Amino acid sequence: MSILNQIASPQDLKKIPADKLPLLAHEIRSEIINVTSQKGGHVSPNLGVVELTIALHRVFNTPKDKLLFDVSHQCYTHKLLTGRNGETFKNLRQSGGISGFCNIFESEHDAFGAGHAGTAVSAALGLCAARDRDGTDEHIVAVVGDAALTNGVTLEAFNNIASTTKKMIVVLNDNKMSIAKNVGAIAKYLNEVITNPAYNRLYADMNAFLKKLPFGEPIAKFTEKTAIDAKGFILPSSFFEYFGLMYIGPIDGHNIPLLEKYLNYCKSSTRPILLHVLTQKGRGLDVAVRNPEKFHGATPYDINTGESTSNSNKSIPNYQDAMGKALLRFAKKDPKIIGITAAMASGTGLSFLKSELPKQFFDVGIAEEHAAVFAAGMARKGYKTVTAIYSTFMQRAFDCAMHDVCLQNLPATFCLDRAGLSPNDGATHHGLFDISYLRPLPRAVIMQPSNEDELSDMLWTSINSGKPCFIRYPRGKAEGVPIKDEPETIEIGKAVQLRESDGDICLWALGNMVGEALKAADIVEAQTGRKIGVVNARFAKPLDIELLLKHADENKTIITIEDHSVSGGFGSAVLEALASNNRHNNIELIGWPDEFIPHGTDVASIRKEFNLSTEQIAERVKKHVSKRSLIREIFH
Repeated sequence: MSILNQIASPQDLKKIPADKLPLLAHEIRSEIINVTSQKGGHVSPNLGVVELTIALHRVFNTPKDKLLFDVSHQCYTHKLLTGRNGETFKNLRQSGGISGFCNIFESEHDAFGAGHAGTAVSAALGLCAARDRDGTDEHIVAVVGDAALTNGVTLEAFNNIASTTKKMIVVLNDNKMSIAKNVGAIAKYLNEVITNPAYNRLYADMNAFLKKLPFGEPIAKFTEKTAIDAKGFILPSSFFEYFGLMYIGPIDGHNIPLLEKYLNYCKSSTRPILLHVLTQKGRGLDVAVRNPEKFHGATPYDINTGESTSNSNKSIPNYQDAMGKALLRFAKKDPKIIGITAAMASGTGLSFLKSELPKQFFDVGIAEEHAAVFAAGMARKGYKTVTAIYSTFMQRAFDCAMHDVCLQNLPATFCLDRAGLSPNDGATHHGLFDISYLRPLPRAVIMQPSNEDELSDMLWTSINSGKPCFIRYPRGKAEGVPIKDEPETIEIGKAVQLRESDGDICLWALGNMVGEALKAADIVEAQTGRKIGVVNARFAKPLDIELLLKHADENKTIITIEDHSVSGGFGSAVLEALASNNRHNNIELIGWPDEFIPHGTDVASIRKEFNLSTEQIAERVKKHVSKRSLIREIFH
């Protein structure tokens, strides 16, 4: 029987002899590789923290003690050690299975849910403040990646630690990577710490020597205050000690006995403490070590080659790659076009621009708010900025979109990738709210293409519009529509009628739901003989009011279809427009319900669960046809 299969809780882990722990680490890595190669997932981050997570659970006692993982995409070992091994782990990120992130509804060992970067230190500090007020004695540990230090929320939390608590542990998991290679001054600072351990030796030796002398204790305490300045002779001033944290490290994050020794020391600290741990992203899987960015979040893959084993048509581009290639094509002709990403060059398709036109590319780290205001600043000076951010991450930059972009009417383009479902990742990554939070902003233009050629046209239109524009598009494969050599400018706010109705029902669909609307119309027409109108709305704001009112006058029923929450979304905009123009049609809004949508195996399975498959949409449309037919029978 494997060691891993003997562990049903952290208490079982504590019984494992120390000399067996390297074998346990190997078994955990094998299980992570086996499952992710079949189901996909965050491979590199999890392979890098196996020994660290083992040490954390041997030293601390969850669920009483609280472990918080920033982002928590590196929590697979934590799950394996807290009762989610075996068949439970094999259903990772699948419909009905466990989440790929920490989830407070899933286990009492998950102290705080996550999915976005930069929240762990703030949440941990909140738990510390509550503990101190309650007079309890549990330990609170925040495990953060070095990339979290480029996130403003983390820095805001650091600014409050010393004034809030005397007992808090931060473990800095430093692998020199977030998703892509880290950028900026903090990354440079950490590298200097890593490459010059002289201060830590000097500081430790000095204190050990002083404490052996008569009256050495008070002198040693005094030197703690002056140590910050002493450090400046050897290293740049200690970033962490200026925030009031005792700094220890860096140490080897793959040496379990060493980790346990230092973590036990951290438990005894009478002041907030930060332990700097060095790990290797992707450790144990050669293809992941060589390609850490690719294996940050991977689809099913071949363990030996690293190649994707997905059956999807490789000749059809992903939406993000279609956008990235179009942007590169435009940028080659116009040096004023600038691409900006928040640590997601590959995931957003900007890696093409980065590779071929690096002077027209900026990676600002995990700092979406800064990315948005930075883009606004460049736009103010006449540059045509294109900022690519996942829809769910753009939520963080809402105020910037309002205050710094739309209020000043700056010509900045935002490409909202993953608008719609990110199926395996779940609620933290689904992009189902961007229309609702952007639509109230005056001057904002919100559009969504129905295929990759239309995406190219929208990007071209947006870049040259002189307006604040937001283009949303889904994760995954596009439609396989050839992209024109030269883009066409789209008239802003104009929809396209694809099919005419017989005066009964017209479907107004947005983006990737246009194809679903056409398929549903085919089904209904085949079953009822009624002609269903279909419109490619193109814009959620401004709406094509002229065409909408024309269809309202010609049809009894208007049905909107969108890959977005129905609350405040595209359908809501249509409903408001009809009401304000005194139209009283029968209206149905088809979209995602007012709840957080869980993770699932794929888009199709989640849509079916929420009555949004093609066939289910057709049935919902057909109900309106049936009602109309019944009325006609009564009057005839």
